[in-house]
Amino acid sequence: MTIKIIGVGKLKEKYFKDGIAEYKKRLGAFAKVELVEVPDEKAPESLSAAEMAQVKAVEGQRILAKVKPRDWVIALAIEGKQRSSEAFAKELQELETYGHSDITFVIGGSLGLAPEVMKRADNTLSFGLLTMPHQLMRLVLIEQVYRAFMINAGRPYHK
Repeated sequence: MTIKIIGVGKLKEKYFKDGIAEYKKRLGAFAKVELVEVPDEKAPESLSAAEMAQVKAVEGQRILAKVKPRDWVIALAIEGKQRSSEAFAKELQELETYGHSDITFVIGGSLGLAPEVMKRADNTLSFGLLTMPHQLMRLVLIEQVYRAFMINAGRPYHK
């Protein structure tokens, strides 16, 4: 299985990089993991609705350029589907069982994901109604993917 995580913006903080690198290393026993960063679109603090849509559209094009036709895409969004760690693990296992071995997770920038990205997504995932920095979401996501593989392997990591 291949797990790809596409994130908008460059990860700068060493503590996030270190945490993500640790989980990527652990996941190597179960799957090939690819981390892809696409540039965020520079924008002033105060944006009109049209300017926000334009920023998301540009970032969306950059994201979609990294998605392959056969990728099973899961978009992270506050309005996405919430699930328990066990249900998430089962879903990943079922995707592989039914021939979806290239799973791509998409994390948008500070303004969220473009409608075109949401349309391309095969599923959505939400970690709740809290707003989190998109850099932190990369760490949370990769940890949950690792947890899912550990649950599916029957290992004691998930308690």
